Amino acid sequence: MTSPDQLRLLAVHAHPDDESSKGAATMAKYVAEGARVLVATCTGGERGSVLNPAMDRPDVWERLPQIRVEEMARAREILGVEQEFLGFVDSGLPEGDPLPPLPDGCFALVPVEEAAAPLVELIRRFKPQVITTYDERGGYPHPDHIKTHEISVHAFDAAGDPDRYPELGDPWQPSKLYFHMSFTLPRTKALHEAILATGVESPYTEWLANWDPAHDISHRVTTRVPCAEYFPVRDAALIAHATQIDPEGRWFACPPETQQRVWPTEDYELARSLVDVPLPEDDLFTGIRTEVGVR
Repeated sequence: MTSPDQLRLLAVHAHPDDESSKGAATMAKYVAEGARVLVATCTGGERGSVLNPAMDRPDVWERLPQIRVEEMARAREILGVEQEFLGFVDSGLPEGDPLPPLPDGCFALVPVEEAAAPLVELIRRFKPQVITTYDERGGYPHPDHIKTHEISVHAFDAAGDPDRYPELGDPWQPSKLYFHMSFTLPRTKALHEAILATGVESPYTEWLANWDPAHDISHRVTTRVPCAEYFPVRDAALIAHATQIDPEGRWFACPPETQQRVWPTEDYELARSLVDVPLPEDDLFTGIRTEVGVR
């Protein structure tokens, strides 16, 4: 049951673990402030790899789909969010040259009109004022991330139109749509330089050396949400996805105290807004709080 005087945020992600690596501290912040936050996970991550060497075992591979559901449940509890699976099948990340065809029936091959239907139904039921998702490149070019972008943009418009998907509930028009801007060149450089300043080797050296500045989209950032105090919650949620996250890997190479000091925000692009807001912003609910009467 939704309340007209409560802030509601819907975060649309491709796989279990994406919600903990993109915007997790923001979600934890809003939950702590009394907002309802719902994560829509498009697929079950069935075709994901085991990226943590400690979990690369036959018993894990045998149960990987179920384990990923269990990991999602733990991360959901840590973040304090609600979460639902939309029911699509992971497409996997194709590798090779030329790339192999995607598996039959996978999420990335479902037509947008059809793939967006469960999300439209969820939007109409949950009634979020704000939706977050990936940019047109998917954040990185995984076919499921790109499809997640496509259905999120489609559903943002369709959910409020009574002539579209009339069988999926009463129309609801979200007010704002944001794209995550997680991996920007300025942020990575700032963390890299802060690590070097401590006399420690930076894990970002090779990454930055191969970064094409022409592909940086940091100029598109409109909104920086201060949420540094929730970085430990974010990290705990990430670690809960034990098959996907190596605690000794790059995700945790920069000490949280350094991150909190050097880059204490999570950053977004306001892609669509039906309310007038001044830019830049520091709150995804700018222009909405007064409408719903929540402080």
